[in-house]
Amino acid sequence: MKKLFLLTIVFIVLVCGMVCYSTGYTPLDFLTILFSNSIVTEDTAEGSGFVSTKQYQMSSVKETRAVWVATAYSIDYPSTQTTNEAELKAECDEILDNIAACGGNTVYLQVRPSADALYSSSLFPWSRYLTGSCGTAPENSFDPLEYWITQAHARNLRLEAWINPYRICAGEYAKTDFNSLPSDSPAKQHPEWVVECEGSYYFNPGLAEVRQLICDGVAEIVSNYAVDGIQFDDYFYPSTDFDDADAYSASDTELSIADWRRDNVNQLVQQVGQTVHEKAIHSNCQFGISPSGIWRNKGINSFGGSDTNGYEHYTSSYADSITWIKNGWIDYICPQIYWHIGDNTADFETLANWWSRQVINTDVKLILGLAAYKIGDETYGSVWKTDGCAEIGRQIDLSRSINGIHGCALFSYRNLTQTDGLSSIVTQQWGN
Repeated sequence: MKKLFLLTIVFIVLVCGMVCYSTGYTPLDFLTILFSNSIVTEDTAEGSGFVSTKQYQMSSVKETRAVWVATAYSIDYPSTQTTNEAELKAECDEILDNIAACGGNTVYLQVRPSADALYSSSLFPWSRYLTGSCGTAPENSFDPLEYWITQAHARNLRLEAWINPYRICAGEYAKTDFNSLPSDSPAKQHPEWVVECEGSYYFNPGLAEVRQLICDGVAEIVSNYAVDGIQFDDYFYPSTDFDDADAYSASDTELSIADWRRDNVNQLVQQVGQTVHEKAIHSNCQFGISPSGIWRNKGINSFGGSDTNGYEHYTSSYADSITWIKNGWIDYICPQIYWHIGDNTADFETLANWWSRQVINTDVKLILGLAAYKIGDETYGSVWKTDGCAEIGRQIDLSRSINGIHGCALFSYRNLTQTDGLSSIVTQQWGN
């Protein structure tokens, strides 16, 4: 009898192991699903702006197949700025249907393109990129982020909230946009936090109050919405000419100004990672960052950088992504390797292999950002102009052949539907 019992236990363990391997779940995830059958319920913190009524299974994935959905400048959503609830819902449904049909499993939705929000926030005004006027809410108290999460989860898609932490207003109309910010915008309430740089406006990364504002904003999202993650993109310090001399002097630091700036970003990254894991109502909520594709160029320094010759975020935007990885402050890194295989400036294969070595012996996952937006554009060279769709297919293939790469992400959604041939290439790669 004891022998039969032991054989039964061994059988169960083997079955669990096979299920975990095939689905990408950890054993703990599998047991959670087995006994609770859900991770999101109708219960939320008191005062929450979001209630999920959709039971949602564990969202771990074996391979990340992600698509960025940009909201700034009407890149992806909404196609036309509007307060109309029905239109906003319909566009969301169409986008998610198309991503799911291509075999995608993760969506990075830009919910704070500037110091604004595509969700109900007590800290940031409603985004002008959503409704056309900063501070104007959608009709009928409609909350886009709530709806996106519910609909993504209904299609078994992960939904991460993508944030631009420091940017307030940028681009051709930055001054006009800044002047039209509502009085309750943190940028208007605290002008001492704001730095104008090259015609655009940013929060000063060197101020502890700014770091706290960003952490509070992250906490507001992860404690009220069942997002699967928080993602920062590649916008940190906008320029080496950033006017932060007063903050640097007041810090009384012995660091050089470049190292001080990197330390400011490091402090934010560490604090946000802690905030996500302490405050999130979603037990698997992750914190990831998508920097530009090159940390440092090997030929310019002795820091073990990649064999490339392009814009490096360590010196140009003061983002020390390798420190984030080595200290485990993030759950994943998603470098934007926006060059083709064989590029003379920055070869995709060289960078993919270099980044894979950086995550060895760490718990940080590596996802590669792919430049779908370059397809068909002669500005980026003949490969992208004449063979761009196939190039994306080759990059996905290559990423699967390199140990340590967890998947890929496409920038951005509109290329799936507006670029001839891309959706079929992606579906061939992801639809299995």
